[in-house]
Amino acid sequence: MAVPEINYWAVLVATVFSMIVGAVWYARGVMGARWAGLANVDLDRPARGPLWPLITTVIVTFITAWVLAGASSIAWHFYEGSYFWAAVVTAVTLWAGFTAARLITHDAFEGRSTKLTTLNIAHELITVLVMAVVIGVWPPAGL
Repeated sequence: MAVPEINYWAVLVATVFSMIVGAVWYARGVMGARWAGLANVDLDRPARGPLWPLITTVIVTFITAWVLAGASSIAWHFYEGSYFWAAVVTAVTLWAGFTAARLITHDAFEGRSTKLTTLNIAHELITVLVMAVVIGVWPPAGL
């Protein structure tokens, strides 16, 4: 069984960039206040401290970047051509088929507003695109 080539440095950098995107996106002056209002979150009195949510986010973000890097490598081997475009197309495809589709479904059943769903899936799209750029411009050695 072949294992896809992965540049773990690119995965780590993509994880860091994703965390930066999230920090900017959910800042009060950007989308944070809008998100908090739509999600019914009091930014001045969070339900819990930020430590565990941040640790969890770093872990799952690393996993997302790792899966994207592996899937990009598989896509590149299949389609050949540009590794960069393989990463970008793979990111958008996985976002649409898994992230956006699942969030839309869950939010519909939970009665969340379409505005909140749109804000969250837009963030996820930007996040995976940033990851794809990092992974795409820094392919595994030998590719």
